[in-house]
Amino acid sequence: MWYWLFKYVLIGPILIALGRPTVEGVENIPTRGPVILASNHQAVLDSFYLPLRVPRRITFLAKSEYFTGTGFKGAFQKWFFTAVGQVPIDRTGADAAQDALDAGARVISKGKILGIYPEGTRSPDGRLYKGKTGMARLALQTGVQVVPVAMIGTDKMNPIGSRVWRPAKITIKIGKPIDFSRFDGMAGNRFVERAVTDEVMYDLMLLSGQEYVDVYAASLKKPISRPESSADRLPDSKAS
Repeated sequence: MWYWLFKYVLIGPILIALGRPTVEGVENIPTRGPVILASNHQAVLDSFYLPLRVPRRITFLAKSEYFTGTGFKGAFQKWFFTAVGQVPIDRTGADAAQDALDAGARVISKGKILGIYPEGTRSPDGRLYKGKTGMARLALQTGVQVVPVAMIGTDKMNPIGSRVWRPAKITIKIGKPIDFSRFDGMAGNRFVERAVTDEVMYDLMLLSGQEYVDVYAASLKKPISRPESSADRLPDSKAS
């Protein structure tokens, strides 16, 4: 109930007034059955505007920190993300990658839409960064199609570090579903998972018009780069 109240009554009208959002290609999202929506990630508001303009309900995998905060802010965050049906995942444990995959698979098994940000974190500079392979592994394991989605303008309304939303035109471009059935039985093959991920990222680049950078966005926040590990395969969480 809260999901639809937030969408149509409590938050949606404000977002519409500030962003004048338009959507292209909404017909590319199946009207029923499971699907993965793979979006670029420009701002926290991506997770607000995408559900606002997609008729079906979207479930994101939300990092567990949103559910474990203290004080009034922590309690409000836990209530809000629980109310809108987000699924918490712990990305710090030894089994974090598998736990995230299992959580995503449960959402898909219920015939729902799973929202994923393949970059794993918000773009630090507006460019599109290398995708992590958790999305690909999940798509290959479940056999569902992946629909690429480009969010445009949310970084202008909600720049990283900003506390106040600024009016800006928001555009959402939804690409055609990508069917990876040609790779049936190849889940777990890291070369196939990388190929699947790169195919989705290529479509996101075309849809968004962003410059592509072949490094992980998260690596720009770390002093030392490292090879891809199990953590790099996580189906990526809600805004981080």
